[in-house]
Amino acid sequence: MPIQLIADSGATKCEWCLVDNEIDKTVFTTGISPYFLAEKQIVELLRTNLLPELSDVSIDELHFYGTGLGNPKNVTTIVNSLKMVFPAVDIEANTDLLAAARALCGNEKGIACILGTGSNSCYYDGKEVSKNIASLGYVLGDEGSGAHLGKKVIQYYLYNTFDEDLRSRFDAMFVTSYLEILENVYQKPFPNRYLASFAAFLAENRGHYMIENILEDGLNDFFFNHLNKYGESWTSPINFVGSVAFGFKDVLQELCNSYQLELGKVLKAPMEGLVKFHANATSLS
Repeated sequence: MPIQLIADSGATKCEWCLVDNEIDKTVFTTGISPYFLAEKQIVELLRTNLLPELSDVSIDELHFYGTGLGNPKNVTTIVNSLKMVFPAVDIEANTDLLAAARALCGNEKGIACILGTGSNSCYYDGKEVSKNIASLGYVLGDEGSGAHLGKKVIQYYLYNTFDEDLRSRFDAMFVTSYLEILENVYQKPFPNRYLASFAAFLAENRGHYMIENILEDGLNDFFFNHLNKYGESWTSPINFVGSVAFGFKDVLQELCNSYQLELGKVLKAPMEGLVKFHANATSLS
C-alpha cells in the first residue's frame, strides 16, 4: 500500500494524517485557505510547521481537501504550493464537500451534509458530487450551521426574548455587551466564527423550551431550504458531518422522522472516513 498523506483543512485549522496501512501520525497546522494565503505563504507554513513532523517519510500520495476549492484558481494555488514542498508526490486537491461525501458515503450513493461553523449539502452518486444546493455563506445562508444557530441565540438575547433565567445564564457564560457584539459582527474579521461561538450556549442549556425551539427552527431551516430540494432525499440516507450535527444528532433524528427521511451516518469530523475511503480505493486499484 502506498504511503498517503491526507489533509482536511478549514480556514483556521488543518488536520494531516500520515497513513501507511493505518494512521501512523496526526499533525495539526494552521488552516490553509487560498482566499487568505498566497502560494509563498502556504509553502512557508508547510515547510515550517508540517515537514519537521514527518521525519523524512517518503510519501507516495497526497490528498488535500479544503475550503474554497470549488474555485479552479484556488485549486491551482493549492496544487502549486504542495508541489513545491512535495515535488515527487501524486497530489489531489478537492473540496471539503467531496471530503464529507467520501467520508460519509464511501462508494455508495447518498446525501452528504456539513453542519459545522458553516453548512453545505450535496447528492453524491458514489463517485462525484452530482447535485449541490448553494450554501450562500453566513450572511445569506448557512442554515443549520453554528453561525446560523449562534445568530439566533444573539437575537433572542438582544431582543430580550430570553426569560430571566436564560438571560442570567447567558451573562454568566459570555461576559459581553450590546456594543461589543455589534462590533464583533460588523467590524472585526471572521464574524462567522464569532457567531458560531454562541452555539455552545445551546449545548449547555438543553431542555429549556426556548433552546429547543432555536435548535428545531434553525436545523429545520436547513432541511427546508436544502434537503427538500433533492428528490434523492427520500430514496437515499441523509448523512451528516460536523460539530453541530454531531452535538445535536437527536434533533436531526426528530426532523428526519418528521420529513419521513432516513438518517444515515453522523460524524464529528471526516478524517476517519477519508482514511477508510482511500485505503479501499488503493486496495481496488
